[in-house]
Parts: sequence; structure tokens; C-alpha cells
Amino acid sequence: MTSAILIIYTGGTIGMKQDPVDGALRPFDFSQIQEEVPELKKFAVRIDSYTFDPLIDSSDVEPSLWTRLAGLIRNRYDEYDGFVILHGTDTMAYSASALSFMLEGLAKPVIFTGSQLPIGVPRTDGKENLISAVEIAAAKDADGHPMVPEVSICFDARLLRGNRTSKLSAEEFHAFRSINFPALAEAGVNIRYNRRVIRCPADWEQPLTVHTQLDTRVSILKIHPGITPEVMRIFLCAPEIRAVIIETYGSGNAISKPWFIDIIREAGALGKILLNVTQCNSGSVNMDLYATGKSLKEAGVVSGYDSTTEAALGKLFVLMGLSDDNAWVKTQLQEDLCGEISK
Repeated sequence: MTSAILIIYTGGTIGMKQDPVDGALRPFDFSQIQEEVPELKKFAVRIDSYTFDPLIDSSDVEPSLWTRLAGLIRNRYDEYDGFVILHGTDTMAYSASALSFMLEGLAKPVIFTGSQLPIGVPRTDGKENLISAVEIAAAKDADGHPMVPEVSICFDARLLRGNRTSKLSAEEFHAFRSINFPALAEAGVNIRYNRRVIRCPADWEQPLTVHTQLDTRVSILKIHPGITPEVMRIFLCAPEIRAVIIETYGSGNAISKPWFIDIIREAGALGKILLNVTQCNSGSVNMDLYATGKSLKEAGVVSGYDSTTEAALGKLFVLMGLSDDNAWVKTQLQEDLCGEISK
């Protein structure tokens, strides 16, 4: 039976083509995708497309896009074997992270991809990214199950878990890294799947549950030399804020001055959810290692372990949307819900 893949174009560089008259870059018609990328015709795959109207620039991505994407996948879930989402690179890791938590019980590939150069220019990386994403989305094992039934990012010959990925380069084709977790697959002469780390559902027939009720009352505070009590209090204690992601130094360390811990305690007393993630690209939070980390833990700060900021944000949005009970949210933050942390 021929696999069916839905390509969803939300916007971004990959969908641009140069106008032959004035040279301007304009979005091309994705219903003609196989004319633009004829290599796709070589796959025994039915490819359909859906284009968002209006298109959304990566810098303008908001949670409303994630809700639309999740709803579209839910509505078309039974029609397709996999989904390829074309997305701008600047916020791709945020979107992939959020979707990984919003699509509970996912048993089909949802692969984000894009490009650093438009698909309509000679040196584009877009064609290779798209071809690899479609091939992986359609791939099945000997039992007929999808090879990679999770939310991922396909970029520069690597398939990375969506909620383990960050964009680290604005110029290189190798723009995304998953430093704390290995690639799910690598595309060389053949596509090599890392079956050891790919998450598969315990029950392939389980229904997809889509969480679209998001609570976005989250601030992100990056600890830095010279930060003032006034700034701290705005980020942590404002009434509009329910949760704070605190980006700390190293393995979860922060300022040891009494005023800092006092404001942390003040925020905790107000019932705020405080989540500690490291500013470092690799490594994990360990608040039992140094005195400053222990002080944060004693003040009620929760460890984010080796979570990326992007994953922490999406996880908070979904969990807070599911419950008004902050104690329950804190408990769930410390659980590995869909491969986002190592414990």
C-alpha cells in the first residue's frame, strides 16, 4: 500500500522562489511541489500539500500557530502516514518542542524541516532537507510501523528529536544541534536509524490526544552579572506571571547574595512555578552540587535537568493549560514526558 504524506507549509525561507521578472523572492505554489523538486516523484509515496494563508514568518510564530498545526494534524491524522512541516528556522525548535507535548500518543512521524537558503536558488539546502524529511516520514519497519513515530527536526542530513534541539547557527547549513541527545537518524548513502533511542508507543493503536489549551503566562530570566533586584522582581513576581524559566550558570548555579535568594523565596511564596535550566549548550542542572544550587532548591526551584529552554517553554505551556494546580505542574516538570530530559 502506497504511503501518504502531507506537507504543511507554514512559511519560511524554504518556500521561496526567485521571480524571473524582477528577481524578488516570493512563495511558490506547493501544490506543484513535485515539479519544483522532481526527485520526490521517485518515491512510491502520495504527497499532498497544505499551505497556511497567510504565511507566517518564523519571527512572528506564536502559540496560535501551534494550536492550528496540532488541530490540522488531528483532523487529518487518519488520512496520512506522516506529516512534514515546512517552517522558518528561527523558531523551529520552539514549535517542534511544543508540538511534542501537544500531540500525546503520537504514533506517526511529524517532521519539521526548512532551509537556510530558499528552495529556488542554486545552492539551496532546502531540496535535500525536504527529500530526506519525506523519505523518513514515509519509512516503515518490517511490521509496517513508522520508523520514527515522534516529533523531530530534519536538517543537514540529521534527524533530531524536536524537544532536544536548538538552533545554534544563523549561517551554517548545519544550523541545528542536539548536544545532549544523539541523532534519531543520519542520511548518508543510506538512512541509518538509531533504533535504540527512537521512542515508539507501547500501543500502536492508541488514540491521538491533542492538547490545544495552552497557558502562556511564562517569563524567561537569564541570570547575568549585574542583574538588579528590581529586574529580578519584575520577572519573578509580576502578577501576570505564573511560571518562570530561570537560565542559570553551569550546573544550575546563580547569585549567592541574600537579596537574590530573598526574591526567589518571595516568588515561591506567591505560588510561582520556578524552573531551573542551564545557559550552557550541553550538560545538566544539578542543584545538589554547589551551595548556590542547593539554596535555589531549598527556595522551591524545580530542576529542568538537561532540558533546552525551548522544551521547557513548550512543556510549561501544555502542563499549565492542563491544570491550575501548580504543585501538580511542578511534579510533572520533573518527569520525562516525551524524551525531553535525561534522568
